[in-house]
Amino acid sequence: MSRHSHSSRARSRSQAQGPSQRQLRAGELVRHALVEILREADIADPALEGVSVTVTEVRVSPDLRHATVFVEPLGGGHAAEVVEGLNRHARFLRGRLGHAIELKFTPDLKFVHDQSFDEAARMDRLFADPRVKRDLSSPSGEDGRRAEGDAPDATDELASPLGGAPPEGEHH
Repeated sequence: MSRHSHSSRARSRSQAQGPSQRQLRAGELVRHALVEILREADIADPALEGVSVTVTEVRVSPDLRHATVFVEPLGGGHAAEVVEGLNRHARFLRGRLGHAIELKFTPDLKFVHDQSFDEAARMDRLFADPRVKRDLSSPSGEDGRRAEGDAPDATDELASPLGGAPPEGEHH
């Protein structure tokens, strides 16, 4: 088997399985270091002035040479401008990162807005919608009691402390 076919098969297998432990450790190392760098660095950029940035995740490529840094500005405002500002200063931040971590290579940094907060807020709004609440509510009602005439379901047996036996005082 040639070296090329083995490495491409290993690469496709690792992509299907997600990041390796090595990638995860390197990503966390970079994330922690960037948090400190961003806290301490005074970057002269109007888009970054007075803005607190949360570094939510860092995904490192399998060769550890590239890192995608997911960020969220505090309050979520002006995310596009903040991400553009961080990307303008990516080389400066990479230089600082090289002094802060011990990796064979300091990865190139690409900053992107973390959409997960927006998506979570969208889901919260959906779940708060009265129509969705109605659809999600159980057929037995909000208080868990069956309405008059409703047939018992399988969960009623599980809820009984006697495993479906008649209540105390009733004998058959």
